[in-house]
Amino acid sequence: MLELKNIEKSFGNVNVLRHINFSVDDGEIISILGSSGSGKTTLLNIILGITQPDCGEIRFNTHDITKVPMEERGFNIVFQDYALFPNLNAYENIVYGLRNKPDISTPDEVQDLIDLLGLREHLNKNIEQLSGGQKQRVALARTLVMKPRILLLDEPLSALDGVIKESIKEKIRQIAKEFHLTTIIVTHDPEEALSLSDKVMILGSGTILQYAKPDEIIHAPKDGFVTEFILRQLEIKRSNILALFDGGEVRTAV
Repeated sequence: MLELKNIEKSFGNVNVLRHINFSVDDGEIISILGSSGSGKTTLLNIILGITQPDCGEIRFNTHDITKVPMEERGFNIVFQDYALFPNLNAYENIVYGLRNKPDISTPDEVQDLIDLLGLREHLNKNIEQLSGGQKQRVALARTLVMKPRILLLDEPLSALDGVIKESIKEKIRQIAKEFHLTTIIVTHDPEEALSLSDKVMILGSGTILQYAKPDEIIHAPKDGFVTEFILRQLEIKRSNILALFDGGEVRTAV
């Protein structure tokens, strides 16, 4: 279990996070949902170990890891831009981390992961030859071969759409359940958060406005801001989709 207790973080005179208290059970998928400036990226960085909180405590499986360096936490992240090595092909990217820690995953485990993510036919391709969805799957594979104790995903679907997005969502769900892997997703998209996660945390102005199962957030929002935020973002998304067409012709891009 991951627990954050009374986490606070300021940059200068700006309070970015205030009174952050929550826990994540083993194997759960949670989404941290909020608009730009809500504090979600800072919270992700604190969990990962990139940023230290001003006060509070982070515990993992009852151990205090608040001051444990990032490289010793065993948490891994897939960044929004994938952060793949352009000079390596897909397979070389996947196994890159095993150069220094070859015993973490066996060759059979690597091959099983490649098949699970449907990457067999793309292994010898250069990164620029891959689609967005294929790059995302390579980035996931590269992270998963290192057997992270927690998987962190930063806006994992923001560059994808349609069938590709649904496919990646299904892969994330499948991986989390199959490996009993605690997964934390940062997103600004309520549809993504509500459809993918076991629980959703809504951040606003650095505080947790609601942390609950998707059904509870939809049917029993804690306050008017949560309702307005969810409905506004979903309406913007619907409007963008409708804006693609004008009299049957593509007019603009989402």
